[in-house]
Amino acid sequence: MKVRVLGCSGAIARGSRTTSFLVDTDILVDAGTGVGDLTVGEMLRIDHVFITHAHLDHITALPLMLDAMGARRREPVMVHALPKTIEALRAHIFNNLIWPDFSRIPSEAAPFMRFAPIETGEVVEIGDRRVEALPAQHTVPAVGYAVSVDSAGRKDGRAATWVFSGDTGPNPAFWRRVNQLDDVRMLVIETAFSRRESKLAEISQHLAPDTLAQELAQIAPGKDYPIYITHTKPTETVQILVELGGLQKDSAQKSGAAGALARGGRLYELHGLQAGQEFDL
Repeated sequence: MKVRVLGCSGAIARGSRTTSFLVDTDILVDAGTGVGDLTVGEMLRIDHVFITHAHLDHITALPLMLDAMGARRREPVMVHALPKTIEALRAHIFNNLIWPDFSRIPSEAAPFMRFAPIETGEVVEIGDRRVEALPAQHTVPAVGYAVSVDSAGRKDGRAATWVFSGDTGPNPAFWRRVNQLDDVRMLVIETAFSRRESKLAEISQHLAPDTLAQELAQIAPGKDYPIYITHTKPTETVQILVELGGLQKDSAQKSGAAGALARGGRLYELHGLQAGQEFDL
């Protein structure tokens, strides 16, 4: 399973593209502005889009992508999302006012896309991969996703799981489920604001460095995987990473699990995420 970071920013600026991840060649997780870096040929290979929630930075490229390649496809793109997210997309985007309703164009029998409602905890199987909707806590109905591939055909004989938090504030239910998952190879988790904007993070149900540390402390003992930070605001990215680095340093100086980012004497492996990165899991 390969994961390509198309966009991982919380807002736009030169070099900053909003949330979108390409899994292998046919699964898109969120459809932020990063989708615009794909060629038409690459977009044509996308059969499934999994949307975390209806906010514009996560869906803005979906209508444009469908317009770019819908007429060249033989089958509609399947757009998976919570029922409330689909309701918002129908009412506010694909309403024949802001954008054509591609769930009925060119006809209801053969549209460019079909909506596929998904509930938290539900799993969609696509070939040898499983996409599970994970709990999220946000200002609108939202989910994260875990994408897993089974062990068949893998050289190491092990399954692999990529976990994405989506936009979320503090979320114990997320960790309860993630701690049950086997073979997590990578966790992508948001940290949208720095400490100086921690109140705004709380109001908007996002994470800041200190709340991220509290969240990571819920990782079960014995779980070991790299953690990548996403959804940083372009004006805040450097400060967020500096603050996270400080938390790591403080944790490393404390014994055992006393440090917020350390458990059993081990420091969590935190990385900043960048558009254009590719991971082979």
